[in-house]
Amino acid sequence: MATTKYEVTYIIKPDVSEEDKKAVVDKYDKAIADNGGTMVESKDWGKRHFAYEIDKYREGTYHIMTFTADNADAVNEFGRLSKIDNAILRSMTVKLDK
Repeated sequence: MATTKYEVTYIIKPDVSEEDKKAVVDKYDKAIADNGGTMVESKDWGKRHFAYEIDKYREGTYHIMTFTADNADAVNEFGRLSKIDNAILRSMTVKLDK
C-alpha cells in the first residue's frame, strides 16, 4: 500500500493556557502516531487574527502538523477527536502531493 502525506492545520482557542495548549498538541501528535501515522513536522504558527469571527473569537493559535500514513486511520481519528475537543475552533486536513 502506498504511503500518503497529509497536512493538518488546526486552531486552538486563544484563552487556552500555555500548558493546556502543549497538552492539546501532544494529544494530537500522539493520536497520529497511535493510528499508524509517522510525524514529519509539528510546529506552532502562533496567534493570528481571523478575517471573521469564529465562535465569538477574533483570534486563535494556529498549529500545523505534517505526517505520512499508509491508510486514513490517523486522519479519521484526528477528525473525530478535534470535533469533540472544546479547545479546537477549526481544523483542516489536506492530502499533499508526493
